[in-house]
Amino acid sequence: MSAGADRDPRKAVAEPAPRRILSRRKGALPEENLPLIMEVAPNEDYALIDSGAGRKLEQYGPYRIVRPEGQAIWQPALGAKDWENADAVFTGDTDEEGMGRWRFPGEPLGETWPMRHDGIDYLGRFTSFRHVGVFPEQASHWSHMERLIRSARRPVKVLNLFGYTGLASLVAARAGAEVTHVDASRKAIGWARENQEIAGLADKPIRWICEDAMKFAEREERRGNAYDIILLDPPAYGRGPKGEVWQLFEDLPALTDICRTILTPQPLAVVLTAYSIRASFFAIHALMRDTFTGLGGTVESGELVIREKSAGRALSTSLFSRWVAA
Repeated sequence: MSAGADRDPRKAVAEPAPRRILSRRKGALPEENLPLIMEVAPNEDYALIDSGAGRKLEQYGPYRIVRPEGQAIWQPALGAKDWENADAVFTGDTDEEGMGRWRFPGEPLGETWPMRHDGIDYLGRFTSFRHVGVFPEQASHWSHMERLIRSARRPVKVLNLFGYTGLASLVAARAGAEVTHVDASRKAIGWARENQEIAGLADKPIRWICEDAMKFAEREERRGNAYDIILLDPPAYGRGPKGEVWQLFEDLPALTDICRTILTPQPLAVVLTAYSIRASFFAIHALMRDTFTGLGGTVESGELVIREKSAGRALSTSLFSRWVAA
């Protein structure tokens, strides 16, 4: 299930699977490092230009874009003219689940446009869920993952659950990992494959799988398949390709438990990001420490933020918690 795909409420709902029976593991909790605030500063590919009054003004490659942002409860630092000079404005519900439309104050723009992250070319895309095909705040996790892969000096297998349009998968593959990318949206998988071609990484070993994340992880557990790094970027709510329902608070404990069982004997990390939820990062921090009890390592948790150019304020985008092996 991706951040903004396959959420049509008219889609048939599958029968819920029997719930996994969970019990607390014995042993020492991992070390902890918190709060950890990781931020994205403006760069030539992306910038948060300004924010406030429930909106944010961003630069994505050649375009200035205005989108709703409920957490921006302060006032904009820039004047109205700067905001009116946007190339695209999203209008519609401010809820992550809400659909809306893009308005183009100047000339109409195409659905996609060229973007680049750290030398990797990909396509930005205007979607009806207000997303644009990339979450730039995730760059902190991508660079951390790349360092782990390169420093391992051995074959590394990465599982990217809720993989969306594939930037994390492309970063991992470029670093030398064998990647399995899972998303419930066929459209998102198609975009990800297109990004792989555009990035010139078509020869890299990436499996693109359109499936419900929970079902795929359960099957990997039964098959005995294992991974060195697992990425989880689940929505608060989503639907799988066969109507499977994902509810983060109900389903995340079982999924993280499965992720522990499908780690290799020498794992590197499990990275969890959560957004649009009413919770503190302490909640997912405690879940991750409990899940990886007895494996050593450290659980690092906090927030991903983007620093704006106008007044230097930090806009929080999501919570995260990651277990890193010793």
